Amino acid sequence: MNDERAFIDTNVIVYAYDRDAARKHDIARDLLIRLWNSGGGVISAQILQEFFVTVTKKIEIPLPASSAREIIEDFLTWDVVANDGETVLEAIDWQAREKLFFWDALVIAAAIKGGAEILYSEDLSDGRKFGNLIVRNPFAS
Repeated sequence: MNDERAFIDTNVIVYAYDRDAARKHDIARDLLIRLWNSGGGVISAQILQEFFVTVTKKIEIPLPASSAREIIEDFLTWDVVANDGETVLEAIDWQAREKLFFWDALVIAAAIKGGAEILYSEDLSDGRKFGNLIVRNPFAS
């Protein structure tokens, strides 16, 4: 990972903590470990919120809220992007220009605001570029 800054989408973090995700669990876990070691991880408050809801309510074997809280507390050592009004306006612009869902556009706007070069996600096309940000699907073969 060297000095690259990488933004992680909700699905990647969820897979890292969802042991039922099999192959995706291993890939996501290894990716997060690399980012922890490199110090290049970027995340947003939106991702942390979505993570909490998903792992405590939506996965087959939900995590206790206290465990999810501890995980989120660990992620607060990363660069955490706050989605302010300006970020929302940027997301609206990305949505209009690129024909995206708003929530995906907000992830892109936050990743760019956080100075990320890579956005790890399975929700957007692998290799797609948004300015200097490139999407990488860590689960693509």
